[in-house]
Amino acid sequence: MNQNEVAIVKKRNNAKIPYRATTGSAGLDLCAAIDESIIIAPGDLVSIPSGIAIALPNENYVALIFARSGLGVKYGITLSNGVGVIDSDYRGEIFVGLCNLSKEPYEIIPGERIAQLIFFPLANLNLLPKDNLDPTDRNEKRFGSTGK
Repeated sequence: MNQNEVAIVKKRNNAKIPYRATTGSAGLDLCAAIDESIIIAPGDLVSIPSGIAIALPNENYVALIFARSGLGVKYGITLSNGVGVIDSDYRGEIFVGLCNLSKEPYEIIPGERIAQLIFFPLANLNLLPKDNLDPTDRNEKRFGSTGK
């Protein structure tokens, strides 16, 4: 396996290999590897299997799972953990935690695209304990400090 390859294994018979919907898509669509529909009631949390496991090239990469914008904007279906992190040493099946922020139930059907998988290089930086940080123009100004 070279540095531009991610090994992938189907863990379920109904799993789909993630794919880009268009040539310009940044993310690979992850699909629900379920045998029957799952209803997500308003406020509910569910864990949906993707049916796949991956092996990143080395510890300098991470795979991140993001919500699909259409599901979030149109139906209130988003990730329950904000962003899913797949570490370089994880070899188990990828599950997607979803939550329903809407007031209506939502049905996940078998094979439906439920999230997107994106690969990133990882900066493995060391923490350097200090008594103070170098000053900046902003310093400790918090939320909204640059205006509206």
